[in-house]
This record gives sequence, structure tokens and C-alpha cells, in this order.
Amino acid sequence: MKGLVLDAAWHPKSHYKVSDWEKQTGKAITGNSIWHNPTLEVREWPDPKVGPQDVLLEIQACGVCGSDMHFYETDADNYILYPGLTKFPTILGHEFSGKVVEIGKDVKMLQVGDYVTVEEMIWCGRCTPCRNGYPNHCTNLEEIGFTIPGAFARYLAVDEKFCWKVDGILDRFGLEKGLEVAALSEPTSVSYNAMFTRGGGFKPGHFVSVFGLGPIGLAAVGLAEAAGAGMIVGFEVSAQRRQIAKQLGADALFDPREVSPHEVMNELSKGVGFDFHVEAAGAPHLTVPEMEKALAINGKVIQIGRAAQRVPMYLETFQVRRGQFFGAQGHSGHENFPNVVRMVASGRLDLSPIITARYGLDDAVAAIAQSTERRDGKIMVKPGQ
Repeated sequence: MKGLVLDAAWHPKSHYKVSDWEKQTGKAITGNSIWHNPTLEVREWPDPKVGPQDVLLEIQACGVCGSDMHFYETDADNYILYPGLTKFPTILGHEFSGKVVEIGKDVKMLQVGDYVTVEEMIWCGRCTPCRNGYPNHCTNLEEIGFTIPGAFARYLAVDEKFCWKVDGILDRFGLEKGLEVAALSEPTSVSYNAMFTRGGGFKPGHFVSVFGLGPIGLAAVGLAEAAGAGMIVGFEVSAQRRQIAKQLGADALFDPREVSPHEVMNELSKGVGFDFHVEAAGAPHLTVPEMEKALAINGKVIQIGRAAQRVPMYLETFQVRRGQFFGAQGHSGHENFPNVVRMVASGRLDLSPIITARYGLDDAVAAIAQSTERRDGKIMVKPGQ
């Protein structure tokens, strides 16, 4: 079958100490420090094999993520920008919906013809973090589209335990549109996990800021609106993305290059500050200092965006204002996926305006390239087209 394959050279940066685990597994913990000279092309790849507990999915829609963009883009030394766990070559793509077309002999929960969305974090369920209830931090973690083949392809085999049926979404939106919306479940669950599971949420009426209105930030706006935020303010350089955020419930939107975000938030809150700040820009060295200066008493900062750099933080502010900082990764466990599916199926969360472009599999490289322009909401690749 064909797939969108990324390959790169294993060439650690001179200052990076490769761990024994990395040497043994061929996985890079910090991808930006190891993977050099990436290449991206649609080419032939072996057909997936279906294990006893696996289902074979015919991919219906797969969204382009910021991480896919950070595989495509490189730093000054031609290393990938993505800072996380990776192993190449592999097929990219991890935000998707699929139709079950074959099941393994031990599959119990699904049958041929079911439509599902799928977790990207392939947790083992047996290591200490998993057994303690932290599947996003699995010691033996694999990631679809990062370390194992992903969904920018015609087919994908995956254990049934990572699949969630999306019947309610299809009932609300119809089959074609519903399958695109269902593919948004993964990035929305990332925001849900960060905001409500890790960060503990906010009280209805609280003021919420979202820095960065890519798909993760746009999902955060939609979730904040659904959860009853008293005011939602977004900061984003793309005018198109600001317009989408308005459709999702943002009350005020600004280009951070044209304003001082902390002054804006302090003026809008009449000096009280904002209660809940979401960093989805992947530029915390710029955004977190602004959040600090507009941090309400007992305010929270939620870090979702990824960045391979250190960040200046004035901890005195967090102490005297009883502030809290939460790092978040992944989306698995804690009812994250099923709750997102329920919210979308109920109509309380409609993220369909996020989808702004569609490509076939043969043009997937062009889809990634368009995403680097940072003006779209969510670009979808539909392998069947």
C-alpha cells in the first residue's frame, strides 16, 4: 500500500548524550537532537498485519497535526523541529477515523463495519506508570505516526482497546462530514486532557486565555465555551485562525505582535487577571511571561504546546499569587476520549468549522507544506479520494 513516509538520518547533535535505551530501541527521546536531513514522500509500504486482538481499519480521514509540520520543518542545522519521542522511517498521521474491515480472532468489542476514532498513544498497560493510572507516560510507549506506522495511508492495524466508536457523531453530522469531525477527536482529547484532567478545569465564569489558535488552541476555545467560561480571549498571528476562533466562542481576539497580551488581559479583567491560561502556541518563552503578568489569584497555566527550549519564569509571581503550572502530554485514560465523543455527539461541542482544507493521499506532502503557512484550522487528508 501507499503511505506518507518520513525518513531521517540518525545523527545526534554534538552536545546530546544518547542514552543506552535510545541506542537499544532506535527511538529518540528528543527527536530534534537526533534526526537529521528528513525526507518526506508518498511511497510504497508493507501492508499491515492483523494480530489476534487487532482490527484492520480503512482510513477515512486523517488530520495534519502541528507535530507533522515540525517533522517537515527543520532548524538551522537541518534537524527536525519536533522535540519528542520518534523513530524513523515510519508513516506519519495520528488524528484519524477509520472503518473496521477485518478483525483478529480474539476481538470482542468491535465488528466489521464499525466506524471508530483511535488513541495515538499505544500504552502497554503493564508498566508502573500504566498500572498507576498514567497511560500517557507509559514506559513502553509507542505512538502511532511517531514511532510506528500511522494513518496517512489506506490501512492501519491497531489493537481494539485503543478504538472508540463514533456512532453518535455520525448520527449528528452524517457519514462523510461525521468521519471528518470524528478525526478531530484526538487533538480535542489532547486539549481536554490538558485543561480538565491535568489542569483540573476552571469554574464556570472564569476568564480563559488561549495563546496559539492552531487546531489544539481552537479545540481549547471550543471546550472553554462549552464549559462555561465567563470570557475567552485568544492570541494568534493568523487572521484566518482568529476568525475560526470567533465562530467557536472566543469573545476577543488579538494579534500578539500588535498588542501587549498581559496589558490586554489586565484591562479586560479590570486588573484582576485571567484565571486559566492555555499555552498552545509552542512558544512558551514568549507566552508564559505574558501569562505571569496577567495571572489571577489562584490562576493556572496549562502547557500543551511543545518547544525544545528553556523558558524564563519568575516563580515569585506563582508563589505570591497562589499560581499553578501544569504540564500536559497525550490524551489517553481518564475518560478523555469518550467524553469528547459524547460532547461532540450531543452538539455541545461543534469543531467542524476548524476543517479548512482537504487533500487526497497522493497530495499529502502538499497538505503538510500548506500547514506550515500557519493560517488553516485543520487540514484533512482523505486516503480514499
